[in-house]
Amino acid sequence: MVMRVLLTGATGFVGQALLPRLLRAGHDVRAFARTPARVTADIPVFQGDMVTGEGLAPALEDVQVAYYLVHSMETGAGAGGADAFQARDRQAALAFAAAAREAG
Repeated sequence: MVMRVLLTGATGFVGQALLPRLLRAGHDVRAFARTPARVTADIPVFQGDMVTGEGLAPALEDVQVAYYLVHSMETGAGAGGADAFQARDRQAALAFAAAAREAG
């Protein structure tokens, strides 16, 4: 069964390993990346930011499967606060969940 797939984190370690496998299996894959030029496959790439959710809505349109492979490797200025790793990771997950609910 061919699926329309959104691969977030397509430029990361896991995303780069998964992307060719999905394509070889014949899936219709699109990527979501902060820096689209880093996606080397010839697929549609949606630019956006996972932490804010910017760009997620159009990326999720008509998608049947979404791989959420994103987490922020950008450490914040200290052990806690709004810029801490855990806070940014949680915000990205919440933004993704909200966009996925909207996409239906």
